[in-house]
Amino acid sequence: MPIRLSNLFLRTLREDPAEAEVESHKLLLRAGYIRRAAPGVYTWLPLGLAVKAKVEKIVREEMANAGAQEVFFPALLPREPFEVTGRWTEYGDNLFRLQDRKKADYLLAPTHEEMFTLLVKDLYSSYKDLPVCLYQIQNKYRDEARPRAGLLRGREFVMKDAYSFDIDDEGLKRAYQAQRDAYERIFTRLGVDYVIVKADAGAMGGSASEEFLSPSPIGEDTFVRSPGGYAANVEAVVTPAPAALPIEGQPAAVVHDSANTPTIATLVALANANVKRADGRDWTAADTLKNVVLALTSPEGKRSLVMVGVPGDREVDAKRAEAAFAPNEVEQATEEDFAKHPELVKGYIGPKTGGFAGIKYFVDPRVVEGTAWITGANEKEKHVFDYVYGRDFEADGIKDIAEVRAGDPAPDGSGPLELARGIEIGHVFQLGRKYAEALDLKVLDENGKLVTVTMGSYGIGVTRIIAVLAEANHDEKGLIWPESVSPADVYIVAAGKDEHIYEAAEKLAAELEAKGKTVILDDRQKVSPGVKFSDAELIGVPHIVICGRGLENGEVDLWDRRSGERRAVGLDSALQEII
Repeated sequence: MPIRLSNLFLRTLREDPAEAEVESHKLLLRAGYIRRAAPGVYTWLPLGLAVKAKVEKIVREEMANAGAQEVFFPALLPREPFEVTGRWTEYGDNLFRLQDRKKADYLLAPTHEEMFTLLVKDLYSSYKDLPVCLYQIQNKYRDEARPRAGLLRGREFVMKDAYSFDIDDEGLKRAYQAQRDAYERIFTRLGVDYVIVKADAGAMGGSASEEFLSPSPIGEDTFVRSPGGYAANVEAVVTPAPAALPIEGQPAAVVHDSANTPTIATLVALANANVKRADGRDWTAADTLKNVVLALTSPEGKRSLVMVGVPGDREVDAKRAEAAFAPNEVEQATEEDFAKHPELVKGYIGPKTGGFAGIKYFVDPRVVEGTAWITGANEKEKHVFDYVYGRDFEADGIKDIAEVRAGDPAPDGSGPLELARGIEIGHVFQLGRKYAEALDLKVLDENGKLVTVTMGSYGIGVTRIIAVLAEANHDEKGLIWPESVSPADVYIVAAGKDEHIYEAAEKLAAELEAKGKTVILDDRQKVSPGVKFSDAELIGVPHIVICGRGLENGEVDLWDRRSGERRAVGLDSALQEII
């Protein structure tokens, strides 16, 4: 039976909802695919469920092709496994926590590594049982501080998460490649434009991590790529360190007065006016070393300060800082923090021998032995010039947190980087033994010895993909779904009042369904053709058939929403034209 608009649970909207920010959000609401239930939480309506089911069907088929088997876990999970792995604390405020009537702690699962690991531990004990790959399609929950952009960043969402279990690292590599290949097939079949980039593993851990991003100007992820094929999430870009310079022969460090230099630009101007370089060239912002004080808050709530020396021509990238100091939360030090450390002279902070009590000092990778800098002298209105790393100051380590810019060299030498934005739609990890060790997942090997299983983790944002497809496939009139996920194969509009129009539309719908096509039939009797056409454009089925005035000449109109082409064909040949 066709989906009849006369009784479909649907209400389309002519105006953009006030809360909708991006096109996908506006159109999915207006076309009646979803409705807002709470901030970041959405109700799925019949048309939305039809699209979601098609996405899931493709995912399931390719998971089966990759050798994965489907299971299904509860979304409500006990605290204890997450305590063992440390993630009860590490997730911080992003975790939905609750208690039952007996005051036992539970959570709404943001992800299911612990449960997959414990399930395999419960059932398998020998190398003969492995390898195995399990997956589920399940709701996930994260208490986003600022849910936005509809399905792109919500508090409840659907994910496909798969996990591979192998006896050794070679097996993990094979499983990882199988899943990676499956993801490429999935996104190709869905009609999603994607790039694969190196990624930071973050709290997930593991030895290898790649993201699948769909390029989009509204994407929250910044990634880079080079002409030679390098591609990475901006958090994962490793800045190439320059060669060390000889210290011998460097000018001695000298402190100069530097009043009224609140910015790097004013400091550089003062330097060029008052201090000549030994090599005769002008000072630039890249010659300055600004020392950024950051506050780290551990998952346990402990607050501490760190300092990072960054070239003055670079800003700190917040996401790169979060990745560098994970799992801590990172923010700029506050006035209260500075009040507790009066030795930090704001605006004139620099590295010093012996450091600052309780504050670790790190430097950017560009700060290598023999490089000379203008930096704060730790005295009000004073800076030190020709302060040489390896002679005048040292660091506790390297932290690569400065912004990545277009034109920077790719870490692999494959050319200058270009920056783009994208939406994460999938992520694959070689987890290794992190969760298996924490939860004691071991099996007997061929020699009867207990060995720790190695794992991979592979996620796809199912509901996010729907938003990505809507974002990339629309015009000013409405959605234009790829055929692979459209809620129906054909959309038939009965445009007119005469009974024979509706009879012809019904007959064509039945013939199409007999040929295996799914049909949406606009059979509403008291709705004008203009409204019907507007709804057809808004809902976004790519193939539309109009049964209207043309029937007097034995014709119907075929309307291709993708090309905009609309042409008349004979009713008798319409079926062949459509299929």
